[in-house]
Amino acid sequence: MNKRQARVRRARKTRVRIAEQRATRLVVGRSNSHIYAQIIAPEGNKVLASASTLEADVRKDVKNGGNKAAATLVGKRIAEKAKAIGVEAVAFDRAGFRFHGRVKALADAAREGGLKF
Repeated sequence: MNKRQARVRRARKTRVRIAEQRATRLVVGRSNSHIYAQIIAPEGNKVLASASTLEADVRKDVKNGGNKAAATLVGKRIAEKAKAIGVEAVAFDRAGFRFHGRVKALADAAREGGLKF
């Protein structure tokens, strides 16, 4: 089993648990260059809000989209968007990524922005 298969396996286990809870989820995706966050409806069929380092508002504030500072901005932005649509509590879906570095920075910023998970 390679690293990608292991990550996908961890992600699948997490998503099954979140699906049983019927919770709105905050999904994090990352690449070497960027970080992405989406709020997905409990049914799993609709993206309610999204934020990433590809957005023009975020790009003008950060030079590099693949660092903790960028992840913090995306976390604050997704929390603002969630509040705007009336989402207060979410289940954090880290997509099999380890909870450290950029993923942790995004989660902490979202918590500071008012999201509960």
